[in-house]
Amino acid sequence: MSTAQVISQAEERIKKAIAQLQKEYQTIRTGRANPALLDRIDVEYYGTSTPLKSLANISTPDGRSLLIQPYDKGAIKEIETAIHKSDVGLTPTTDGSLIRISVPQLTEERRKEIVKTVKKFGEDTRIAIRNVRRDAADELKKLKGTQISEDEIKREEDHLQKVVDKYVKEIDKHVHDKEVEVMAV
Repeated sequence: MSTAQVISQAEERIKKAIAQLQKEYQTIRTGRANPALLDRIDVEYYGTSTPLKSLANISTPDGRSLLIQPYDKGAIKEIETAIHKSDVGLTPTTDGSLIRISVPQLTEERRKEIVKTVKKFGEDTRIAIRNVRRDAADELKKLKGTQISEDEIKREEDHLQKVVDKYVKEIDKHVHDKEVEVMAV
């Protein structure tokens, strides 16, 4: 394996960690209705745990509510139960064939709790990136003694650190943007 391959693989792993962070941020409630709020909900459907988005069409008729249209009308009770049991803090109402969820405004206290979660996700991603950097640095050290000089290894380690710094700044920006979005009234 060459030093360029080590850096390239590390960068790919970092990009995956950032993509996961963005996916997590989509499921965080910000006071606006967003179908992604329900992405983590699994419904007990015919004895199998099934993602809600596989069982129903989820839409936002306006900025304050979600509309769930189950593909199978018999699953309404199970979907409603799953939403009640979840940690999203939303209350569904059923009118026969549809489930409506009103997304209330967040209190200041709840916004601060959500910001703590946003920061925790950001820090977890930074830790993942530091782990990637450590693994890549170990791979580079293993290449010492082969045809690659110590100076080349040192240059690649410096390059790796610059790549990591660039992505840590990107994470900081994502955390800041999400924090502003959550705190906006």
